[in-house]
Amino acid sequence: MELKEAVLKLKREKNAVILAHNYQLPEVQEVADFLGDSLNLSLAAAKTDAGLIVFAGVYFMAETAAILNPGKKVVIPDPQAGCSLAASVDVEAVRRWRERNPGGVVVAYINTYAEVKALADYVCTSANCLKIVEALPRDKPVLFLPDRYLGMYIAARTGRQIDVWDGECHVHAKLTSRRIYDLARVFKDAEFLIHPECGCGTACLLDLPKLGVGVRFLSTEGMVRYVKESPSRRFVVATETGIIYRMKKEAPDKEIIPAAEDAVCEYMKMITLEKVYRSLRDEVYEVKVPEEIAKKARVAIEQMFEFR
Repeated sequence: MELKEAVLKLKREKNAVILAHNYQLPEVQEVADFLGDSLNLSLAAAKTDAGLIVFAGVYFMAETAAILNPGKKVVIPDPQAGCSLAASVDVEAVRRWRERNPGGVVVAYINTYAEVKALADYVCTSANCLKIVEALPRDKPVLFLPDRYLGMYIAARTGRQIDVWDGECHVHAKLTSRRIYDLARVFKDAEFLIHPECGCGTACLLDLPKLGVGVRFLSTEGMVRYVKESPSRRFVVATETGIIYRMKKEAPDKEIIPAAEDAVCEYMKMITLEKVYRSLRDEVYEVKVPEEIAKKARVAIEQMFEFR
């Protein structure tokens, strides 16, 4: 029996569900029950009736699924699948900010570990971060963490003062404005779809339209939807390259050009089909979040769902 068929068979037998992020390897995407960005996968995790959740993504995502499903078993195929962005947060520094800013609001990007989410008032994704920040009272100090490029993008779009954590996704940070401008000169008829974590973020928001280039800042799920619905035929996609497989599959008549072939997250690629099979078979590696942390984090995550 081929490995793919073995995974699908085992999944049915165990009443399991596989959630896979858009950046996963094609072989992993092919066995997923739900494929999407952090927000959609969080929603799927909250709604599933399956007793076993296999999360094909990085560790903080599996933590979120575990927080939302305290009565279910959540496993991750490789517990070493981390995140450079999530690892950039100093929990004690966040606590000190709260002490200095009584009444302030902490907005934590979903790319954070559970202990950080437990300190936040709101959790957000790139799909709803603007809605959340725009809804906050203008007189309250705001800390956004941990991605500085996304934070600067939010500040530019909302026009408000925000304390921004100095972290970055090492993959998106390499997608600089110089790279994007060079591509804009070559692919003048393409629409540019840019993830707000990109290093080019705010500069591209201001400058690309001056070059006559169509540009949109979207979450990965927003990118997939836009490619399918837009009448345009050519797109330059500035995010991790794993999403290209799904785009080409769901919009085969469109030309998809990655902004950088080397925009690859080695942590996402640690999840292989072999590891998914082992995770299903042996129900490893279980992700557990201490209840005291999970309870606080759950409140901030559920606030996120109010801004879909």
